[in-house]
Order: sequence, then structure tokens, then C-alpha cells
Amino acid sequence: MKTVVVGGHSRNIGKTSVMAGLIRSMKSRHWTAVKITQYGHGVCSHDGQPCGCAPTEHPFVLTEECDAKGRSDTSRFLQAGARRSLWLRVRQGQLAEAMPLLERALAGDECVMIESNSILQYMEPSVYLAVLDSRQTDFKPSALKYLRRADALVPIASGCGFNAQAWPALDHRMLKSKKNFPVTAGGYSSRELCQFVRQILNATPKEHGAVTHRNLKP
Repeated sequence: MKTVVVGGHSRNIGKTSVMAGLIRSMKSRHWTAVKITQYGHGVCSHDGQPCGCAPTEHPFVLTEECDAKGRSDTSRFLQAGARRSLWLRVRQGQLAEAMPLLERALAGDECVMIESNSILQYMEPSVYLAVLDSRQTDFKPSALKYLRRADALVPIASGCGFNAQAWPALDHRMLKSKKNFPVTAGGYSSRELCQFVRQILNATPKEHGAVTHRNLKP
């Protein structure tokens, strides 16, 4: 299995759009796309609503998208050309319990693309891309934890450009040491980014990047 993980430092910064752009550029790989959403404590993964259920009830739910004409993120993956599109909803702190279910769902798939940061605790992907948008100053702990493992950064360039100084606590030397493939807000893709991912996948053994239920060091 060859895997691409697309993460990011905050919500609503274009991770889904970057992922859709990659799928669209490499349709021949017959992608299985996965979106992982983690809910806060006290929220049921079954419907995303405040829950009164027990901690062992609905800790995670995996569904497959069948509507290629919908407006959801998982529908967008199908529109981009994914063969399958899955949505894993998990209560915070219980991703480990959901991993065996995800492994079984992906068994036999050759190319998988996952939108998540936390999945990196359980796998070593073929490619990990970190999406950054300096207009959003929030930086999720999970994104910060795994930023050093990114194979490349995907800065979102708006009309004001990209400003890495938006996060003064970050090691900017580390940011500069990473490969950068800027994309524009609205386009979220570039020929250079797609070529970079394609080259790595072509050189990656099939066995590398499989989802495994084990802990990896950040």
C-alpha cells in the first residue's frame, strides 16, 4: 500500500482542497480517500452531537461515501476521481481503538490518501504534506508535534502572500529546511506539488506506508 497523508495546522485552511487536487492529478492510481474527524469529549462520533452515551458506545464510526454529487468533503474526493471515499469519526483520545477497523477497510487497497495529522502516530506514510495558511494563527498541537516529519510544506498563498512569522513560536529554520510547494487560495494545487508526490510514490515500495496499529515516535 502506498499512502499520502495531508495534514495542516488548523481547520478550514484548504487541506481537503489540496487532497482533492492531488487525487485529480493522479486518477489512474484509483485512490481510496479517507477523512478523519476527531470530536471533543462529550460528543458522540455517531452523529457529532452532544452525547449521553457511555464511553464504550459509539467511540468511533466509519462510513463510506456513495454520493458523488454531494457537497461534503468526502463527496468532493469522489468528484475528484477517488475510487472510494471513507469518513472516520472518532472521539478524541480513541483513535487507537479505531485503527483495526480502518486497517480492515483499507485491506487490499494499493493507494490511500488520508486527511489527518494524528494518523501519523500509527503509520509511516509514503508522503506527508503539511498545509500551512498564515492567515490562521492557530496551530493545533497534533500538527506541531508532527511538523518535523513533513516531507514538504504546502503554504497557502493569498493576495497578501505567505507570512511564516504568523507563528513566532515555530522554529523557522526548520520551516526553511523543508521543501515548499506554494499553492494559491482557490486553486490549492500546482504542477510542482503533484510532480513531487508522483515521484516519491513511483520510487516507494508497495509495502511502505501501510496503515499499522502501532505507535511511532513523533
